[in-house]
Amino acid sequence: MITGPQIRAARALLGVDQKVLAEMAGLSVPTIQRMEASDRTVGGTVESLTRVVAAIEAAGVELIAEGATSSGGGRGVRLRHSPAVRDDESAAVGRRGEK
Repeated sequence: MITGPQIRAARALLGVDQKVLAEMAGLSVPTIQRMEASDRTVGGTVESLTRVVAAIEAAGVELIAEGATSSGGGRGVRLRHSPAVRDDESAAVGRRGEK
């Protein structure tokens, strides 16, 4: 349904922190933290997952499933299945974009 990296990316697009997303979804911050900690499909109750997805989409972010096409207009980004960035390069980028 949704992955931890998708939630983190959605928050980044919206410019909100975990506390704000939790408020938008009517959930606790620890629930958002647990969801974001997953590298794969997020586990949890269907109600919590539905609330997060609804809050993200209501704020204007389109969540795109693996292999799906985007139905909306506007600009966006998509993570490839096999990231082209090597581990050592991604670590450098993680340090405030420095190489």
